[in-house]
Amino acid sequence: MPEISLTPQMLDRFIARFGKEDIAVLHSKLSIGERHDEWERIRSGKAKIVIGARSAIFAPAEKIGIIIIDEEHDSSYKSEANPRYDTKEVATYIAKQRNLPLLLGSATPDIATYTNAKNEKSDIECLILKKRANKSFLPKVEIVDLKEELLHGNHSMLSVDLYTAIEENLKQKRQTILFLNRRGYSTFIMCRNCGYTVKCKNCNISMTYHSYENKLKCHYCGYEEEIVKICPKCQSDKIRYFGTGTQKLEQEIHKQFPNSKTIRMDVDTVTKKNSHEKILNQFKNENIDILIGTQMVVKGHHFPNVTLVGVIAADSSLNIDDYRANERTFQILTQVARKSSVEKTYQEK
Repeated sequence: MPEISLTPQMLDRFIARFGKEDIAVLHSKLSIGERHDEWERIRSGKAKIVIGARSAIFAPAEKIGIIIIDEEHDSSYKSEANPRYDTKEVATYIAKQRNLPLLLGSATPDIATYTNAKNEKSDIECLILKKRANKSFLPKVEIVDLKEELLHGNHSMLSVDLYTAIEENLKQKRQTILFLNRRGYSTFIMCRNCGYTVKCKNCNISMTYHSYENKLKCHYCGYEEEIVKICPKCQSDKIRYFGTGTQKLEQEIHKQFPNSKTIRMDVDTVTKKNSHEKILNQFKNENIDILIGTQMVVKGHHFPNVTLVGVIAADSSLNIDDYRANERTFQILTQVARKSSVEKTYQEK
């Protein structure tokens, strides 16, 4: 799996089906002793199923029957620290060397994977699930233009429609997930009046604001320029800074819904061991009304009482400094919209 946050729920499902003794878990939050114990269980053959994040691909399993990579489109499968590797490439090599099947699963496959699967000369076979689990339907999705909200005097991060939906959910004792997609990137600058985003004149990708130097920088070519105060496109002074949102969003929710119980899940709140599992269990079992977080809150989780998902600044990830920003925005928004128990999704742009 791409994220440690997905491990607890996946582990529960496998234990319920196969029992605890046959399953080993590998991820970076394990202590050295725990990792050693799991490694030995795998090497000795006592563990028949290995569940883990990307490093689990190196588990010392001798008699592998199948390798399954869930959410294969996720960029987390590429290690950006030494040693650098692509989990899918490693898995493909192992599968070919040992002549065993490799299953790449995703509702929004990587474009390269999908293209290869559609190519008749490729050795990848495309298998399509035509029905959703438990005969569930996709939720209703409503897109709200925040420019229109601003014209009517709403300066909040929440649209009127989303505010009303959250209020109704609280009355009905139902849960809500609010998702703000940072994807680990720094702030970008956008005009709230016309939607103009400051981009590099060389690379045509969004400039990143560096507060300690008070400058805009391009992380690809190194181009720098002074901060923008007036929009070059519409001459508006409604220039705003985006990208540091989850903490600010939590403060906004406390301000607008002072009686609601909230919990936040992002890189700042999951630093401790088992913190992913703790936060998800708290949300599920302790009557918490609203879960606020980055993309880790919308991947693969199933909360029966969640009937509303709000995506704040849904189009903001189009402006991150990544040439595949369009593809990844489509993937994450589709992942949000297909959450099985959700009745309605609001996407604000």
